[in-house]
Amino acid sequence: MSRLSPETFDELCPSSMLPIRMQNKWAPLIMRLLGEGAQPFSELRRALPRTSPKELTRALRSLDRDGFVTRDADSDSAGYRLTPLGQSLLAVLLNVYAWTAAHWDEIVDARERADRSENDSPVNNVLARNT
Repeated sequence: MSRLSPETFDELCPSSMLPIRMQNKWAPLIMRLLGEGAQPFSELRRALPRTSPKELTRALRSLDRDGFVTRDADSDSAGYRLTPLGQSLLAVLLNVYAWTAAHWDEIVDARERADRSENDSPVNNVLARNT
């Protein structure tokens, strides 16, 4: 494996410009919803009940800033929609969703094994006895 260049972690490195920031777990879901057509904030909120209005607003603003969504306030179907750039990224995300669906059982099994291993650790057993 080759060593990473120091520029890899530079502020302007391509990896720092990832279109969907990993800390925003709602962005890919929003894009998937908008792939079905323009939707008002209230519809997005209803489709994503585990997110707060503040989180949803933050995600939409981030997607808008990066050019993936736009807000149509003047049209009859006021709401958010994907831009052509957003639609091109959605095509990539749909491949990721398909991969996840194909490997779902493997992912769940790995997580369950890790959780069992963590619960069976000597440290956790000692901590459990002391509580």
